[in-house]
Amino acid sequence: MGRQRQTPPLPLAEADPADDRRFVTALARGLAVLRCFTPADRWLAHQELARRAGLPQATVSRLTFTLTSLGYLRHRATTGEYALSPAVLSLGFSVLSNFQIGRIARPFMETLAEHTQAAISLGVRHDTSVVYVAHCRSTARLILGLDVGTRLPFAETAMGRAIWCAASPGLQAVVARRLQAEDPERWPAREAGLQRAETAWAERGYAGSESEWESEIAAIGVGLDLGDGREPLALTVGGPASRLQGALLHNDFGPALVRTGREIVAAIQAAGWED
Repeated sequence: MGRQRQTPPLPLAEADPADDRRFVTALARGLAVLRCFTPADRWLAHQELARRAGLPQATVSRLTFTLTSLGYLRHRATTGEYALSPAVLSLGFSVLSNFQIGRIARPFMETLAEHTQAAISLGVRHDTSVVYVAHCRSTARLILGLDVGTRLPFAETAMGRAIWCAASPGLQAVVARRLQAEDPERWPAREAGLQRAETAWAERGYAGSESEWESEIAAIGVGLDLGDGREPLALTVGGPASRLQGALLHNDFGPALVRTGREIVAAIQAAGWED
């Protein structure tokens, strides 16, 4: 019988905020409703919002009324559907415009993109997802368009797995608990994928997801620990699984990714960047 993995106790600073009496559940639920919308969504029905948020329909009714009243949602009375309003976009663009890490990382990402002729992405964790904050293609231009803000699953992607491997045990425990609560049936498979990523990280210095999130996509990622206590970011190389495989991926692109990650961390620390 295999050894059972033990979840370490959480340091106070890394305990789940939802357990703190200062945590405002209603606010968290309202933000959860806003996160239900993906780049592919325009209008979502009330029932679909409740399903995606995992909340009772009565609760979603109160939340959508409040968010609509504040201007963050639009309501189409004829169908009962909701859509994000420009007010939400203004919040996101405000953050992105001040996100200096992407600017510091840009030249390093461009060089890596030209070397690999692949897509280079920089991302952060958001609950049980990861979000692109910068994206660079092999045209040597940093693309700040539709790709920025893209939300991907945490456990199945190279970006999420890289963040997991670079995270502290306490943060890992918080994320594991949320992933398990989000979908108990899928958690064993997700946990196995994260454990495989840890093994790869120990052997090669980066984590990967080859045809696991999408069958035609392969990616490898490295966590960027800035050393100041904040959560790690992730830098990834991604592209068609038919190309990103074997010796090219692991003997060439992998070492280049690890090297670039170290260069970005050093440049950020040298700049004395603060959020």
